[in-house]
Amino acid sequence: MFKKKPHIKPLSPLRSSDRRKIADQIIADFHVDLSSVDKSEGEGERHGVTGLGLLRNSLLPENSLSAKFTTTTGPELKQVSGVVYVAPDADGVQRVLWIRLEQRMFPTVYTLWQNPRLVPLLHTPSMVLQKLRGGADLMIPGLAGGPPFPREATKDSIVAIASLEKPSVPMVVGLCEIDISDLHKIQGAKGRAVRGVHWEGDELWAWNTGEIPGARAPELIDGWNDNFGSQAEHDGSLADEERDNTQHDGGVQLSTVEDVDCSAQDERHPNTNNEVTPQIEQSDGDERKLSTKEIDEAFRKAFLFSVYHHKTSNKGEPNFGLHFPMSQSFFISNLILPFLPSFTPAEATSLQIKKTSWKTPKKFIKFLEKQLIVKSKDRTGGETVIMDVDFEDRAILEFVPYKLPQKDPDTADRDGRPAISPGDNTGDGSIGQRLKVITMYRPKDKLSPLFESAGGGVKSLYLASELRPIVTTYIESEGLVSATNKRLINLNPILANAIFDGQSSVDREVLARGNVPRDTLVDRVLQSCSPFWAMLRGDETKDDVKPKAGTAPKIQIMLETRSGNKTVTKVSGVEAFHISPQHLAEELQKTCASSTSVGHLVGSSPKSPIKEILIQGPQKEAVSKALERRGVNRQWINVMDKTKGKKK
Repeated sequence: MFKKKPHIKPLSPLRSSDRRKIADQIIADFHVDLSSVDKSEGEGERHGVTGLGLLRNSLLPENSLSAKFTTTTGPELKQVSGVVYVAPDADGVQRVLWIRLEQRMFPTVYTLWQNPRLVPLLHTPSMVLQKLRGGADLMIPGLAGGPPFPREATKDSIVAIASLEKPSVPMVVGLCEIDISDLHKIQGAKGRAVRGVHWEGDELWAWNTGEIPGARAPELIDGWNDNFGSQAEHDGSLADEERDNTQHDGGVQLSTVEDVDCSAQDERHPNTNNEVTPQIEQSDGDERKLSTKEIDEAFRKAFLFSVYHHKTSNKGEPNFGLHFPMSQSFFISNLILPFLPSFTPAEATSLQIKKTSWKTPKKFIKFLEKQLIVKSKDRTGGETVIMDVDFEDRAILEFVPYKLPQKDPDTADRDGRPAISPGDNTGDGSIGQRLKVITMYRPKDKLSPLFESAGGGVKSLYLASELRPIVTTYIESEGLVSATNKRLINLNPILANAIFDGQSSVDREVLARGNVPRDTLVDRVLQSCSPFWAMLRGDETKDDVKPKAGTAPKIQIMLETRSGNKTVTKVSGVEAFHISPQHLAEELQKTCASSTSVGHLVGSSPKSPIKEILIQGPQKEAVSKALERRGVNRQWINVMDKTKGKKK
């Protein structure tokens, strides 16, 4: 529904009585369990807040705002109106928490991420979830994790949808079109199961008052998947059933997912080292809980698979396309997670680094170093980085590939390598955006006679191209064009007093002469106005955004030398260009194969702090290219190279 940007009117504070009334309505409509309220009553009252008050604040905070909105939906562009309820998140950014549509309250993903089990949670394969986040509806064959399905998932009930890979993170909010709880079989069934209303990545998720991109979904949320494990065990091999399901009926169509035939590879690469390939898939329908030893083996095999993949795919590149030193986060997200054999939701839940015997990436790297497969180094701050990999290690040379879960082709890298994880980049809405910076001018009060004669006013904003016709209209209406030279404009008392103050020698010369060239007059009128700027995104016009006073900002890239000879690159000011510092830092970490961090820019206002990205090494070109991907023109970037002592 919110694939297109809604028109949201100005926000207004909610009265305390209205907020409590709405919160109580939410508690009643969503059948929120009040059993814990009485237990927390005493503790809450000691702090001046009752248990019920804490629950209300969790669902709809005290400082919430509301506003009416309109948008269009469907192929016929049907107009829909409602109310949004907004409150600041943990970082102080205003986010939409609730939507009122047709007298019903719908939670957004931000609310669901903070309030587990508020609505029934359904599951679907990641390839289907990608389609849902593009505005498609969920068809019956796309359901996973059942039967049985949550008993609350009845017709017209509000539900959330998560992927099998992240079963505890709701990504879509929708309405049940059928009684999903009554479904006893989905294979071969047809019809629409859930109509999407809102999802992570739509315009409502991206909306805020500070021009900051939407918040990225967490990796894991405690409380949402408490019942999911038992459903997965009851169901057995859910992923196998989805792969065998070839029936579809409009909306999100589930194509047949072919199993990877590794028989040819097995013949070419016999398993001569007698190592046990992770036996994660179960041939019978009963899934069992993976032991710590099996999880450890799966992680070790995933690393060997990733190195084997780089050796076979990037033969002509140095280090087969891997860059050192390699950070812990890059190691886990690029070399481990894409190569884990997590075919079912239970396996996806079990195959986590915290469930291994090592518990942390650092200890896992140390284990690989003891196996003489990698070399590592401890840096200041406790981080361990990989300095090298022994590509000729016997375990890598004799590794035999195994089947991996099928991925949505749209989420794979262009060179054919597995994607890091489905939806990793969908949270960064700035990639591919179109930006345009415009400068406007507001006349000062002393210029009011000039603008009023042309039918304008000093309270309006004008483009530079709009000022020349206004000045021309005024001088023609006042008859100020010189009779001997039409390029010269005779000064009258209004122009003399409003534009030429006589403080400079040029002003005194113009006043003594009594005339001025037309182009000079237009330039001086422009200089006498207050500048404003606006950042236009996509198809926005100057009427769609609120201009800000001053000159348009620039992104600052600064190269500095630390600890004698170590160069670091600092980037600041990206928020004005609709770019998330956190998302940009994560991309630069992978692109530069270097550690990055995000912190507050020293000297920025505490009320509206500016974030600064710190990247190890001289990364000016890498940063510029990443910004260009996000629509930033190089003219809007200011580079300061302090390593050479001069500005570039």
